[in-house]
Amino acid sequence: MHTVAALALPDVIAFDLATAVEVFGRASLPDGRPAYRVIVAGTSPTVDAGPLQITTHAGLDALTQADTIIVPGRNDAAAPLPDGLADALRAAAEDGTRIASICVGAFTLASAGLLDGMRATTHWLATGLLARRYPGIVVEADVLYTDNGRILTSAGAAAGLDLCLHMIRRDFGAAVAAHASRLAVAPLHRMGGQAQFIVRNPPTYRTASLEDVLIWVEENAHRRLTLSDVADAAHMSVRTLTRRFHQETGQAPMEWVAGVRIRHAQELLETTDHGVDRIALQTGFSSPSNFRAQFRRAVGVTPSEYRTTFGGRPLPQEIRFEPSESHGNAVTVAP
Repeated sequence: MHTVAALALPDVIAFDLATAVEVFGRASLPDGRPAYRVIVAGTSPTVDAGPLQITTHAGLDALTQADTIIVPGRNDAAAPLPDGLADALRAAAEDGTRIASICVGAFTLASAGLLDGMRATTHWLATGLLARRYPGIVVEADVLYTDNGRILTSAGAAAGLDLCLHMIRRDFGAAVAAHASRLAVAPLHRMGGQAQFIVRNPPTYRTASLEDVLIWVEENAHRRLTLSDVADAAHMSVRTLTRRFHQETGQAPMEWVAGVRIRHAQELLETTDHGVDRIALQTGFSSPSNFRAQFRRAVGVTPSEYRTTFGGRPLPQEIRFEPSESHGNAVTVAP
């Protein structure tokens, strides 16, 4: 049987760990047999996980028994690795064990030297830090997960579920993965290249010289702005403005403006019933078609699809837990 070792390190993110345990632990073959044996391995018999404590099945020596190792994130992604962990992960990789990280677990793989020269992702809030700290990694900030064969990484939270289902599909085919996705009440079709739902250009304004103009953009992005308009508001030449934007935000000025408009459009799609054409005009795009094209390019889905995902929807009237012989408690949603 395929053995999955979920790694419980000190200060592990409980959601990431539970995702792997639940998804692989409940996957079953067509004849009803469990598809995986799941163990929780750690550096000590119990580890802290925020307000929780988690008991582990085994120590790091159990990694030698695993066909797949799942590395969840830790709340402090930059914390030093526990003694012996890097060596254990490298030895497992050299033996051909598949190793996958969830969320900021990518920092653990990077610290162990397992991501050098590879494509990798992590939670969108941490992709910049991962790229700066490990310049040898090809960080893909927008994708849900990356698959390099034996080394895989995922973005945050629900993207870890996508990655686990992807691995089940690789191991046992679409039918087994589809059954696992139904148990998790999750879509099977979200592929790794789909964009993370990133908050574009949040209004933090922590820059050396652009704070005032970024506030001005936030308040005026709905207007038909030109590069000269932004330069005038910043009291700079276009050349100086462009240089400062690249230095302090990593973007061109009008690229930043477009990101602010996208964020404003996301907020309207989430909180209003305004039509897509109206939102395009409210947020400063030149036309509804231009808005749809830019939104899809930035977010990875159409405005209508985004609203379906994040707009207000009624909750089911009843959720029941029913016993299941092969899966423990199964969830049933009643209309």
